[in-house]
Amino acid sequence: MSVGINDVSNYTSAYAATGTASGAVNQTAEAKNQEAVNDKKDEAAVYEKSSQSTEKATYSVTKMSKADRAALVQQLKADADSRAQNLTNMVSKMLGQQTNSYGKANGIWRFIASGNYTVDAQTKAQAQKDIAEDGYYGVKQTSQRLFDFASALAGDDVEKMKKMQAAVEKGYKLAEKAWGGSLPGISQETLAATNKLFEDYYKSKGSAAD
Repeated sequence: MSVGINDVSNYTSAYAATGTASGAVNQTAEAKNQEAVNDKKDEAAVYEKSSQSTEKATYSVTKMSKADRAALVQQLKADADSRAQNLTNMVSKMLGQQTNSYGKANGIWRFIASGNYTVDAQTKAQAQKDIAEDGYYGVKQTSQRLFDFASALAGDDVEKMKKMQAAVEKGYKLAEKAWGGSLPGISQETLAATNKLFEDYYKSKGSAAD
């Protein structure tokens, strides 16, 4: 069988076309393989970054030296002591104002250094109003103010509330010292009413004072 020039030419062209198509398929497969490899690298890079970020966050939260921890505890204690002292001062001052009003209402001026033992009718009337049952310096309002201030400082924490109650007692004793003896009955009733508010609070929390 004879093969002509045209036949050779046609065969060569067909082979070239087949080779080109095969090469294109191979290139496409290689490109896909390379793309998959790159994706895996990207995933690995992302995972590594996430891992480093988690490690860093954990380290920053849990790592604290003994010195830093001790300093933090000391600062918290100082803050608590400062709040208790503020309450003690407030109790002493408020009970002092209460006994002052009581003295004016009842003509008792022995605690005033100026030696002025008289009081005008208007001042006496206002003082009597202030120490009345529903007055500003009455038992109910005064005890509620003391308790509210204590609870604001304690932040609804039972143990801190117990410290605040102790601070109230301390403030009462300071007021007694300033008065020169036992405080009038109205102040004693105010302390009892304040302690009652503390006890009611402990009961609501399922706790009790020591």
